[in-house]
Amino acid sequence: MKKNQPWWVLTPIALSLSLFGCGGSDNNGPVTVTPPITVTPPVAVDNSCLTTNPGTTPVVVGSGVPGDPAAPEPASGYVLGHKLVTAKSYMVVANHPLATKAGCDVLKAGGSAADAAIAVQAVLALVEPQSSSLAGGAFMLYYDVKTNKVQAYDGRETAPAAATADYLRYIDASNQTVPKPNARGSGRSIGTPGVMRMLEMAHGDHGKLAWKDLFGEGTRLATDGFKIGGRMAAAIEGSKDALKRDAEATAYFFDAAGAPKPLGATLTNPPYAAVLKAMASQGADALYTGKIAEDIVAKIGITQAVDGSPITPGLTTLDDLKNYRPKRRDPVCTTYRAYYICSMSPPSSGGIGVLSALGILENFNLDLYKPTNVDLEGGKPTVMGVHLVTEAERLAYADRDKYVADTDFVPLPGGSANTLLNKDYMRLRADLIRTTKTMGVAPAGDFGLPPIGVDTTVEHGTTHFSIVDKEGNVVTMTTTVEGSMGSFHMSHGILLNNQLTDFNASPTDSTGALVPNRVAPGKRPRSTMAPTMVFRGSGPGDFVMATGSPGGGTIIQYVVKTVVGALDWGLDAQQATSLVDFGASNSNPPSTSVGREHPNIVKTPLGNGTDDAGANDPLVLGLKALGHNVSTSAQSSGISTIIRVKNNTGSVLTGGADPRREGIVLGDVVTP
Repeated sequence: MKKNQPWWVLTPIALSLSLFGCGGSDNNGPVTVTPPITVTPPVAVDNSCLTTNPGTTPVVVGSGVPGDPAAPEPASGYVLGHKLVTAKSYMVVANHPLATKAGCDVLKAGGSAADAAIAVQAVLALVEPQSSSLAGGAFMLYYDVKTNKVQAYDGRETAPAAATADYLRYIDASNQTVPKPNARGSGRSIGTPGVMRMLEMAHGDHGKLAWKDLFGEGTRLATDGFKIGGRMAAAIEGSKDALKRDAEATAYFFDAAGAPKPLGATLTNPPYAAVLKAMASQGADALYTGKIAEDIVAKIGITQAVDGSPITPGLTTLDDLKNYRPKRRDPVCTTYRAYYICSMSPPSSGGIGVLSALGILENFNLDLYKPTNVDLEGGKPTVMGVHLVTEAERLAYADRDKYVADTDFVPLPGGSANTLLNKDYMRLRADLIRTTKTMGVAPAGDFGLPPIGVDTTVEHGTTHFSIVDKEGNVVTMTTTVEGSMGSFHMSHGILLNNQLTDFNASPTDSTGALVPNRVAPGKRPRSTMAPTMVFRGSGPGDFVMATGSPGGGTIIQYVVKTVVGALDWGLDAQQATSLVDFGASNSNPPSTSVGREHPNIVKTPLGNGTDDAGANDPLVLGLKALGHNVSTSAQSSGISTIIRVKNNTGSVLTGGADPRREGIVLGDVVTP
């Protein structure tokens, strides 16, 4: 058998099939070939949109039967043993099993990748409110196979028209104190939502199924109930004090005694179901006009918490919601070795950050530094492989930190991403890397713009999914509520975002110069989200890979390690996704991250049930010998990867879900 060749390539005879529907309800019965043929391996089974338990029995996601990946389990830093999933023609990878299933159902019914994205978002915002929201924001790349075009969609939240440069810093000009209880927990952090307007735009461009038919699974789950999973339970517990400031959040997330609802508890959300029904019949207008919008604006403007303590209101109005517009943007794209890679353009800095790091790495032979002892978990990264990648990232972050903001307000150097990404400049940046010692803090290139300061926000309120439909159209989308549980304000069963805290709170830097990422009316805060696509050749057309991750400022690192793992080190979609999370921003003091949650990072026991958290792992010690200050903090990426693999029957889709989260891969999977 050739590498990456599925087993069915070896059995070109017709087989008896037992066809299962996405929900197990449209079983068409066996289709028998005449004359019947007995074969080994066993008869192939089309497990479209189903998963299998350890005994390889088809399992409906959400059924609660043994092997159901949606069965609530405690939050885990890393789940061992994720295996590569292979599908014939369509696939969804999302960070929650119920959302993955909702998208797969749509694809099986003939929907496009854009259709499936809507169904996924409607479920994600319900079952992982710590990471996603109907009132949040998102960035999407869409590849249209008929036109060979990659379109970027910008659903980033905006600051209200009444916002000032000091909106997050002071209550007002006469009261120059921090908003209460803090910028995040106040109404000032809440941006005008963008994700549903963005998805409506993408559906208008690429939808196949009726908009009204894409909210059924989300509505059903909100009405009938779903069980709280490990990450959600941990998020409720971790945010309990802040959530209790809001009456609706208190009623939803806590029991009658005031305790956080635990792992496995069943939640129903009738107000959320009503919002989905309203959007199904009225379009996204239902969220941006009328009663729902009025209540969202009222919640943003609240001045007092349940306990009577003050909350600084936001200044969002109904006109802000009514006037919000998503944007079609050109993605940032460049070649990398034999590939053409596209990622998200500003106001996200993530795409430029990813492509800058890769452009620098293109000047090194990374094939020499592949991981060793490659296993299901991606093997063990080499010291030099990690060193080169992290040094390239330092340089990329230096430019990203200095120059990238919302280009509708602040242009890039030279007016184009090419200034930061062209091959000559990338070679100059690569020349700054030494193989014998880390550079520490990297210098930015000199293009004349003032520095904007480094964003050190730690963010846990983001998720990512990747989709390929039957026709070969592709979505890679990162969607967010910003911090875990957003602003802690809740309206109509929806947690509102705290996205405006991605702006620099101060409009000036330490020298008094204006910073590009300052607050302004209608402006979109800088992001690090980096949904990314890879094609073979010098342009779109031969699709290879879709990936992306949540992770705040570390998203660039998660995406780069996954792309390098797949393209340079030959890892499959699951191995590249599972691979040790490592990377570096351009922090001062400098730090290099190696995720200790990974099983291939050695933790030496210290007694009393403790260990050294990987501080003496050979990789960590090797990096320290090169001068790296290594942090072994656990990482929480949520990478969702699809790679198209060619074989002698054409190609198949392979998928990997991040073992650090709860997600799974589903599609028209054929298994022996």
